[in-house]
Amino acid sequence: MTMGTLGFQTTISSPVTIAGTGVHSGAAVSITFNPAEADSGIVFQRLHDDGTVSEYRAVSSQVGNTDLCTVLGFSPATSIATIEHVMAALYALGLDNVLIEVHGAEMPIMDGSAAPFIDAIDEVGLIPLAVKRRYIRIIKPVRVEAGASWAEFSPYDGTRFEVEIDFDCPLIGRQSWKGDLSPATFRSELSRARTFGFMRDVERLWAAGLALGSSLENSVVISDDNTVINVEGLRYSKDEFARHKTLDAVGDLALAGAQFIGCYRSYRGGHKMNAYALKALLSDRTAYEVVEAAAPRSRVGQRELIAVNAPEFAPWSL
Repeated sequence: MTMGTLGFQTTISSPVTIAGTGVHSGAAVSITFNPAEADSGIVFQRLHDDGTVSEYRAVSSQVGNTDLCTVLGFSPATSIATIEHVMAALYALGLDNVLIEVHGAEMPIMDGSAAPFIDAIDEVGLIPLAVKRRYIRIIKPVRVEAGASWAEFSPYDGTRFEVEIDFDCPLIGRQSWKGDLSPATFRSELSRARTFGFMRDVERLWAAGLALGSSLENSVVISDDNTVINVEGLRYSKDEFARHKTLDAVGDLALAGAQFIGCYRSYRGGHKMNAYALKALLSDRTAYEVVEAAAPRSRVGQRELIAVNAPEFAPWSL
């Protein structure tokens, strides 16, 4: 398996804090990654000014709104928004267990990519835990469609993403990113791809109280004449758009609650389609099996993973 299959779960070695601005609220926000015990999973805690705490496991069943970003929770008063870039970084680096304390209603947008979160995790590093990691292995295709958009999971000897987008904009057009996911590949080919938007949508979003923190420092902005406004241009030639959509897909599928072994393909997808496909997969118990290393070793080959009888392994339902 190209990800370098880990036999044991991981956490971070010590706390690390990162701060910035919320892309929708425009407010100052900060998050702290804290070590967590094995089988804790990824847990977000929103710390409110009155001393109360709203807690969510980063799993499919806790996903609320997916219109412009991925949100945990179903009430704006307690939910946590824009988690996809953080989740992509955690998934790609193989971080299984962490408690994320959040001062604010959303993740800091930083530069619009996952790179700052990668840097924060690298600052403290990962440590192994003495508990086996379990994977979700796709054993039959699962496909969802909505209009001209579709997404599907299929069996594959590794973890692969094939994400294609198609915009009625000559600058973007139809483009894709395809590749096997590994920490090295994510770092070099996906992590720095930024979120993007169109100038023509700005006033509408502002009127709705959204994108108040969006700027040229954290978004690729496309003008009405179909050019990139940002002085520095694109980071990845002309396909930064497809790469960022792939980054989003990695983060959204991390809400499976476990690493998956298989191929994920999508056409004209987004947060809503990613969430729809993941729920379809997890609701079909015949489409996947839960596997783990046969022996307690730190790294194992993909073919050394065996199916386990673990009906209690359903983090997406918690």
